[in-house]
Amino acid sequence: MTTTTETLDLVWGVAAIAKMIGRSEAATYHMCAKGELPVKQIGTRYVAERGKLRAFFMETAA
Repeated sequence: MTTTTETLDLVWGVAAIAKMIGRSEAATYHMCAKGELPVKQIGTRYVAERGKLRAFFMETAA
């Protein structure tokens, strides 16, 4: 049996996501709530995978 351990590079919470993308917490919250960012809601918090979030913005900038 082969086991692969993969470490996820997650960004937890609107404040951390906002800091990463350079937007206000309020603007980021609304983008998350409207489904405009590649995030998931876990309970009351939003979480994003750093690589997917970065790729999302690189894709839209091209």
